[in-house]
Amino acid sequence: MLMRTDPFRELDRLTQQVFGTPGTWSRPTAMPMDAYRDGDQFVVCFDLPGVTPDAIELDVERNVLTVKAERRPIGRDVEMQVSERPLGAFSRQLFLGDTLDTDQIDAKYDAGVLTLRIPIAERAKPRKIAISSSENDDAPKQIDA
Repeated sequence: MLMRTDPFRELDRLTQQVFGTPGTWSRPTAMPMDAYRDGDQFVVCFDLPGVTPDAIELDVERNVLTVKAERRPIGRDVEMQVSERPLGAFSRQLFLGDTLDTDQIDAKYDAGVLTLRIPIAERAKPRKIAISSSENDDAPKQIDA
């Protein structure tokens, strides 16, 4: 269903958390996600707390799903006392398998979580195949000597 391709993504995420560097559009911060199958749907949830819905972009090109978001600072006129939440650009790309119907993606954003529901394509669902039988085909053949 889902293919991982970047083995260094987690290392980049850890480095950005430790050193507190904000994500930029050229080096965005990875966003945490969960992915699972729920019946005939593949569900992906991204944590984006504090991001406004209009700051989220969702694109699909072929079988590549791209999610981009940006969390901006509160304002320039405030004096921050504690700043632990990451700011800047966040991005994540998922390579979706051919078994998913990318034309029917449903996206909802609620309580800081972007939830995508991607239906399993009809051609990928398990199905029964009828077996035909013919009495003439199964009968033993006589061989003339």
